[in-house]
Amino acid sequence: MAEREPTTEFDGRFSEPGATARPWSEVDEVLRTSEMFWLSTVRGDGRPHVTPLPAVWDGGVLHFCTGDAEQKSKNLVRDGRCVLTTGTNGLHSGLDVIVEGEAVRVRETDRLRELAGLWKSKLDWDFEIGDGEFRDGDGRHGWVFGVRPAKVLAFGKSPYSQTRYRFED
Repeated sequence: MAEREPTTEFDGRFSEPGATARPWSEVDEVLRTSEMFWLSTVRGDGRPHVTPLPAVWDGGVLHFCTGDAEQKSKNLVRDGRCVLTTGTNGLHSGLDVIVEGEAVRVRETDRLRELAGLWKSKLDWDFEIGDGEFRDGDGRHGWVFGVRPAKVLAFGKSPYSQTRYRFED
């Protein structure tokens, strides 16, 4: 599947004078090379749930794996809307990226095999494929979710900038 090209919207209200929109290629690079992300979901009672986890950007979709009994899995089964963030913890350099979208379970065996290969090459994690999920050597079950961005925000530092990228289906 070809990656969608976003519409870029620079927001000067939240940017330093002289700042410009960060090119999508820079954002794509951050998504491809980042290993850790923060996943934000919403519990059934409306309270937020945030947790760090590794993720893999492939084909314009951000993929992550979570145990089938974990809180984030329960939240996403009820409401797939979520946010993933990555970036740097420095104040004066780097690019922070926020991906908003809906998490959808990935169950197709061939796609799970491809993703397991990416997990191995990028993160050195070994997964087996079984009945629409990842499994590890200890028999734990991992559900794989993919988030196709509806919107991505990029916050540049030095100069400070805010750029929005919107995706049309």
